[in-house]
Amino acid sequence: MPIPHAVRAAYALDDEAPTPISVGWINRTFVARRRGEPVVVQELHPVFGGAVNLDIEAITARLAERGLETPRLIRTTDGEPWIEADGIWRALSYVEGETHASLTPAQAREAAALVGRFHRALDGFEHDFHFSRPGAHDTPRHLAKLRGLLEGHTDHEDAPLARAVLEVAEALPEIPPLPTRIVHGDLKATNIRFDGDRARCLLDLDTLAHGTLAVELGDALRSWGNATNEADPEARFDPAIFEAALEGWAPAVRDLVTAEERASIVAGVETISVELASRFAADLFEDRYFGWDQSRFASRRDHNRARTRAHLSLFASIRAQRDALEAQVVRAFG
Repeated sequence: MPIPHAVRAAYALDDEAPTPISVGWINRTFVARRRGEPVVVQELHPVFGGAVNLDIEAITARLAERGLETPRLIRTTDGEPWIEADGIWRALSYVEGETHASLTPAQAREAAALVGRFHRALDGFEHDFHFSRPGAHDTPRHLAKLRGLLEGHTDHEDAPLARAVLEVAEALPEIPPLPTRIVHGDLKATNIRFDGDRARCLLDLDTLAHGTLAVELGDALRSWGNATNEADPEARFDPAIFEAALEGWAPAVRDLVTAEERASIVAGVETISVELASRFAADLFEDRYFGWDQSRFASRRDHNRARTRAHLSLFASIRAQRDALEAQVVRAFG
């Protein structure tokens, strides 16, 4: 059974077989039913500790107070925030709607406006995180890891691709110190829930953390602005989606964002594109972290190889448009 009996009992789930959800690549996710109503049940990836659920519970309460909808943590029948049963399991409220692997300019504008409301709702909110992943978006650390793996496996079949990532990384712009805020931390397109054309809520809140807007928007816009998909070796960056996203986000945060944060947006998209290329490349050596699409690829390595090349191509496309993208930022905030 995909959900252990102990977990089913802890949340008083109905006997109906759960539906697996394969959109995400990290946690194992199912939609089950409790008293006839859908709930999300997840087994967390080992990279997350159970205490992450306490952070989700606290921050989503703040967001609800400010009028933002989110999946909310459901405690067990004994009042516990999670249960351990051959892994860490939790339940969340189910939010109706759709997710999209890619966004149109109109959807990107809607998504960015929602993200702006999220950032405004958490502005000034004080929270001491129970769980954190130091270095989750520490680009130099990820690059150093890839360099070490390459040095230990110089004859690996993917060594040339790893070298290409490290070579491109040398061209990354330097991002100055920026204010630290509570950020979502993983705003890829599939983490936005839509109700028709309306961006309804943000999903996958395990990555909530203190971080910078350069990283937050860098990750969002490299995902939303990819005109093809994350595994297309000819991936390119769509300036129309970038512009639409800025038009949605800037009005919500114009008085909150510093000049340095605005100036870091394009550099953040470049940096996260290369950082992700390095992480996918590292998993070519380790072959254990990222989930993979078995309907399209013969192995995790095949999928990671495609994702690495896609993000290198995306970086090249962003770099070629850098001046025009910078001008779009100025217009959005002007």
